[in-house]
Amino acid sequence: MAAIRRLIPSFNRVLVEKVVAVGPGNRDKEGKLIPVALQEGDHVLLPEYGGLEVKLAPEKEYLLYREDDILGTLHE
Repeated sequence: MAAIRRLIPSFNRVLVEKVVAVGPGNRDKEGKLIPVALQEGDHVLLPEYGGLEVKLAPEKEYLLYREDDILGTLHE
């Protein structure tokens, strides 16, 4: 995680967050399921703006992103 902290200052408008859940994927034109490339626990780079804010309770706030909106993943 130390490498992630060093990365944050070099990007003014990029957020690093942990994936807490993923959906089953998306369907192509033929109806075939295309699985999501991310897994729970992955650390991803997100744009400063975007995503859908969801509040499940006062202390439970989440941002939902489409896979195409994610800028990248971080690996140790």
